[in-house]
Amino acid sequence: MVRFGVVGTNWITERLLESAVQVQGFQLTAVYSRTEDKANAFADRYEAAYRFTDLEEMAASDALDAVYIATPNTLHAQQAELFLKNGKHVLCEKPLAANAAEVHSMIETARKHEVLLMEAMKSTLVPVFKSVEQHLPKIGPVRKYIAGYSQYSSRYDKYKEGIVLNAFKPELANGALMDLGVYCLYPLITLFGAPNQVQSQAMMLESGVDGQGSVLLNYDGMDAVVTYSKIANSHVPSEIMGERGSIIIDKIGSPEHAEIRYNDGTIEVLTVEQPHPAMYYEVEEFVNLVQQGKIESTMNTYERSYQTMKVMDQIRQQIGLVFPND
Repeated sequence: MVRFGVVGTNWITERLLESAVQVQGFQLTAVYSRTEDKANAFADRYEAAYRFTDLEEMAASDALDAVYIATPNTLHAQQAELFLKNGKHVLCEKPLAANAAEVHSMIETARKHEVLLMEAMKSTLVPVFKSVEQHLPKIGPVRKYIAGYSQYSSRYDKYKEGIVLNAFKPELANGALMDLGVYCLYPLITLFGAPNQVQSQAMMLESGVDGQGSVLLNYDGMDAVVTYSKIANSHVPSEIMGERGSIIIDKIGSPEHAEIRYNDGTIEVLTVEQPHPAMYYEVEEFVNLVQQGKIESTMNTYERSYQTMKVMDQIRQQIGLVFPND
């Protein structure tokens, strides 16, 4: 049994726990919140025995083996390293940190203390994505990758009223790239590695974050187009185009359906049974790795997290998106 603590009592933690209870070997034992009332209320709801309002005390506690971090992006590296140094395994919400230098430091700390660090990127661990990866050679040499994730944020209405919520605060290392663009870039780097060149543009909001953006990424023999937005919706699927056919993926951020459309007009469905919610698979992967004594996932590897963040650093530099962590 892997005994978990959670840092952050927001909706994403709730979503994870709803999935995690189905994972064999997962047990929630501890909850951290800055306020005692919140910690107690959340722990009572999810039947966690230990409640903390002091992060260092939690990191040193024998009540947990691992921690899930779902706090603002600016805090990820600092909090993750605290737990790693205390010998705790860390599942950290995406993006893993605010910049590549922080990701590098986190990886070095995990290696030094021989504990598992994994980015909670759900989309690359679901069965449908694995099916896409397995069948990718069938479409021949890949020439283009087109992925988009645009979702009108409920918090944008407040923003337009003059109320800037966390989603649009640069001081928390937020914005459209960090929240949604990462979902397009991580699978790209998982399948094709790091690009040769990156060109980007964005619509910046007055708060200092990007409301939406577009990126062109150049590879040997192929290119990629990535679009993302928190101020508009899109309903277009993502596509990997090869010389013999194309793979259509319904939602790059949480794939549920995929198919190959060959040049001769035939269609091969790549969708496989996905009996659990999307976040189940990241927890299952993490728990299995802990139980096997591994300190790195073979899918959500250190290198993929690092290379994704390096690309995101390049994009931010080009569009003028600056965080305090820089």
